Amino acid sequence: MSPALTAAEIAAGVAARSLRARDAVTAVLARIAALDARVGAFTDVTAERALARADALDAALDRGEPAGPLAGVPFAVKNLFDVEGLPTRAGAKINRERPPAARDAVLVRRLEAAGAILVGALNMGEYAFDFTGENVHDGPSRNPHDLRHMSGGSSGGSGAAVAAGFVPLTLGSDTNGSIRVPSAFCGIFGLKPTYGRLSRAGSFPFVGSFDHLGPLARSTRDLALAYDAMQGPDPDDPVATKRPAEPVTEALETGAAGLRIAVAGGYFARGGDPEAFAAVDRAAAALGVTATVELPEAARARAAAYVISAAEGAALHLDRLRERPGDFDPAVRDRLLAGALIPAPLVERAQRFRRWYARAVAEVFASVDVILAPATPCRAPRGGETTLVLDGVAMPLRPNIGVFTQPISFIGLPVVAVPVRPDEGLPLGVQVITAPWREDRALRVARALEAAGVAASPVARLD
Repeated sequence: MSPALTAAEIAAGVAARSLRARDAVTAVLARIAALDARVGAFTDVTAERALARADALDAALDRGEPAGPLAGVPFAVKNLFDVEGLPTRAGAKINRERPPAARDAVLVRRLEAAGAILVGALNMGEYAFDFTGENVHDGPSRNPHDLRHMSGGSSGGSGAAVAAGFVPLTLGSDTNGSIRVPSAFCGIFGLKPTYGRLSRAGSFPFVGSFDHLGPLARSTRDLALAYDAMQGPDPDDPVATKRPAEPVTEALETGAAGLRIAVAGGYFARGGDPEAFAAVDRAAAALGVTATVELPEAARARAAAYVISAAEGAALHLDRLRERPGDFDPAVRDRLLAGALIPAPLVERAQRFRRWYARAVAEVFASVDVILAPATPCRAPRGGETTLVLDGVAMPLRPNIGVFTQPISFIGLPVVAVPVRPDEGLPLGVQVITAPWREDRALRVARALEAAGVAASPVARLD
């Protein structure tokens, strides 16, 4: 089986019986075994479970039972998702001492109900407080397009596994940009849904008021199929929406016609490398977009997001910080300790601003349907780098990769990260941002860019 097959192509082949689920899983496991030592995407491979499920699916289809929309599609999940029989690492040394999970996370169960087959758990930044994909306990997840460079974080293994052609579909989490950054660095598509749209039950938290879960893939159709399979209310997640599922797959091919699209100016048009803005310009040109809009006080939104993230993250880990400080990644530990020192009135002020900002951005969406913005301020840096130079200013790398993602997840907006490849060099990404609950519009625009040849996600050449 070719590693370039998409999830939709695999599912179609399995449903038509031109491809057996066992063969699909066997091919994936062989590629992981041969190449992942170089990439570092996986921390756990669930080969026995995957093959047993593939055999059961093949037997069911041989009996004439209907195939699900993701029949036989191998997938993997960031290791903050519960996987039955595995401790939920969340990228941490401390967590691997936890008892194995008793059952799979809700989204894992929903994907498997659609016919997909879990093949393992993926590397990530410790406790999701990371934009690099470099884990001090499990080693880095490297960028498959150039192994000397970062995959991005904190869902680095999720991005690397798709770009490397190990699996066509992964799940990640996004608090401040952790789906969109690795999607951009690794040159794949990623979906951060509206806050509360997909259940987080059975996942290890970072910042409860910002945490989102979502899929990463090499095509918009794969994103849509996975997203549709995972939708639905869930009483086990207190912030999960009670809105019914709103499928998006059938609307993909309607394209961007009739949508009011604009490029984000102001804050989103400065503070990055020229190539990052050129990627947005290329996407806008393909869509015939000339309008610009500004999101008011976006710089303050990013600052407020940092305050809330650090304070909530520190509160979650306070006991571990007191009892086992030496078992943390020092960079993560220090950021969490700093968060513990933030005065409560400052956090309350950030939350008040957050409510104002949500109302102000809603007013912007009264005049536009879709906003285009850079996903990252630069291409993937080299592994091990700690300093980022933007507009001639040197700054710490880890906190500043998310300059363009944080003001968006701060108020839970849905976003599709679209890979817009330059003529040469590493990939770049563009955010396609919409109003809450309008994932359909973001995916339609992403699909239009894909159809125009502006967005593409080829498998990295590793062998």
